[in-house]
Amino acid sequence: MVEGGCFCKRIRYIIADGVYPSVICHCTMCRHIHAAPHVTWLVVPVAQFEYVAGTPTALASSTDGTRYFCSSCGTHVACCNTGHTDIIDVAIGSLDKPEAFPPTLSIYVDTQLPTHPTLEIKP
Repeated sequence: MVEGGCFCKRIRYIIADGVYPSVICHCTMCRHIHAAPHVTWLVVPVAQFEYVAGTPTALASSTDGTRYFCSSCGTHVACCNTGHTDIIDVAIGSLDKPEAFPPTLSIYVDTQLPTHPTLEIKP
């Protein structure tokens, strides 16, 4: 079982064991919401994901996307998009052991910050 949650531990979730892609996103929306040069997401089928403690606050970040965060500590934990309703993107930094899921792909590299080049993805 893969476990994770927010900084203050009020929000906790579990993910069924499996092989999931880890994607580095360079889009401007992710950068602004996370206040980071890029965000890494674990792409998980919704059926494999479950909140087990707390209820995150939803933020409609666009007409297609909803992001979920802890209203106590501010940690962003997930994102859902109407373009792929069968998956949930889980913020890699919210995993208890993020090192278990090295990045497999970079997306929106056309909007990446020039001072933060695309990371080399190793198979």
